[in-house]
Amino acid sequence: MLDRERACFTAHADEWEKQNPGRFVVVKGDALVGTYSTLDEALSVGAQRFGLESFLVRQLGAKPEPISIPTLGLLHADP
Repeated sequence: MLDRERACFTAHADEWEKQNPGRFVVVKGDALVGTYSTLDEALSVGAQRFGLESFLVRQLGAKPEPISIPTLGLLHADP
């Protein structure tokens, strides 16, 4: 899910950041939908345009934060 959107963002992020530093982008498929000042604005536009369909929102220039999901030992449980 969102493979095309992530690939599009990766391919164009540097270019978009030069034109719109720090702004939030909405990407659907292989296209930039728009750039927005706030996360709320980007999410609102994406939800209005695409409803329950998936779309990508990212901030230009932001460093990705690592995600840590505790497993509580479930991945190493003995049978």
